[in-house]
Amino acid sequence: MTIWHKPFSLEEVNQRGQGCANGHLGIELIEIGDDYLRGRMPVDERTRQPAGALHGGISVAFAETLASWSAAHVVDREKHHCVGQEINANHVRAVTEGWVYGEARPLHLGRTTQVWDVRISNEEGKLVCVSRVTIAVLNTPSRYH
Repeated sequence: MTIWHKPFSLEEVNQRGQGCANGHLGIELIEIGDDYLRGRMPVDERTRQPAGALHGGISVAFAETLASWSAAHVVDREKHHCVGQEINANHVRAVTEGWVYGEARPLHLGRTTQVWDVRISNEEGKLVCVSRVTIAVLNTPSRYH
């Protein structure tokens, strides 16, 4: 059984992300499952810190991107919108080149909050970062419909 309110396409979401941080960082969504969303991000001059490894703050931005897109597609977007409320991350392995892959899965899908587990791995499948993202589900004022 799927968690998504209604079907959505990777092409649509990736296109919407082009003119913002997602596009600037090279983040792209690559797979929609019944209860998860996967994406990838390059480790290059846009995403590395001065010492040459993936910047921890960029890993957090990647995690929040995956959780936020996921959250937005679980709710009825005519009635609700989702915003990040809290995020934490544990960085467990450095990456200096290639790609990292992230997967967001829900831990809690409530009426007013959602909690997402996001795991970021390197190309060999080794864990790089684990993050928990709490999302607030807000009513959308009728003037925005």
